[in-house]
Amino acid sequence: MSDVTKVLVTGAGGFIGHHLVKFLKEKGYWVRGVDIKHPEFEDTAADEFEILDLRRWGNALQATRGVDHVYALAADMGGMGFISSNHATILHNNSLINIHTLDAARTNGVKRYLYTSSACIYPEYKQTEADVVPLKEEDAYPAAPQDAYGWEKLITEIFCQYYSDEYPMETRIARFHNIFGELGTWDGGREKAPAAMCRKVAIAKLSGNPEVEVWGDGLQTRSFCHVDDCLEGIYRLIYSDHKEPINLGQDRMVTINELLQIVADAADIEVVRKHIDGPQGVRGRNSDNTKLREVLGWEPEISLEEGLARTYKWIEGNVRETYGLGEPAPA
Repeated sequence: MSDVTKVLVTGAGGFIGHHLVKFLKEKGYWVRGVDIKHPEFEDTAADEFEILDLRRWGNALQATRGVDHVYALAADMGGMGFISSNHATILHNNSLINIHTLDAARTNGVKRYLYTSSACIYPEYKQTEADVVPLKEEDAYPAAPQDAYGWEKLITEIFCQYYSDEYPMETRIARFHNIFGELGTWDGGREKAPAAMCRKVAIAKLSGNPEVEVWGDGLQTRSFCHVDDCLEGIYRLIYSDHKEPINLGQDRMVTINELLQIVADAADIEVVRKHIDGPQGVRGRNSDNTKLREVLGWEPEISLEEGLARTYKWIEGNVRETYGLGEPAPA
């Protein structure tokens, strides 16, 4: 056991964290998962799973004990509906989580620390048009994130870089661009756009009502990355020599209307869009993956069509079971 690298995944009860625990276990690591909740859709693969609120310093110290590496994914977050209406809560909770976890890792002698940041750190003034220029890492400054979620992510990036400069702990920073996939939140208000679209299309298909609501005109743009590609990128990054923040996501930009159509194609139905008022975030956002390719010699490989087909199939099954719609799914 002494030869096995021990790692901590915070946020291990959440979507990406749960997948990351499984990914690292398959590679032979000893894994401790920490969260305020257990994974929702299947049991954890972690060697240890502890329910700990990382807003408290003592809990962060307990979580980071005896591990070599930390993958810091814990965050109070959700889709645009949640982010746009909980600024103070998000800023308070995530600041405490990240400052405590980072400093506890330093105190406990952690060697490598990977922080998961977000494309939400990029300035709103660079994302006012749907046909946006892909965002490069250096575009983060002069800083002007749209919301508290982005501001907190940006300041924690700075914390990580200063800690790496001052203490014997290597830090790495991945800026996620809209990660999606199976086993993620798909209803309740915290789900992201791909999961919400999959749920809405599944309901349309199983209920026989083809109408699907879209917030705004649907011309806002994003890029979306399947979780399996995200995991591979995280793993490559923590072992790289790259200390600056780096984009991690797909660089294929689509409109929300196009996203809906891809999901509808996966469901094999025709849908009717109903545009309604709702929070939309920035008008356009896309990842520039130039540095990702240079640093890691790799970039995400799973197409949006493949990723959404896999995600839709899983969410349709949940819609059938939860809402009692449609015939039972074939075995």
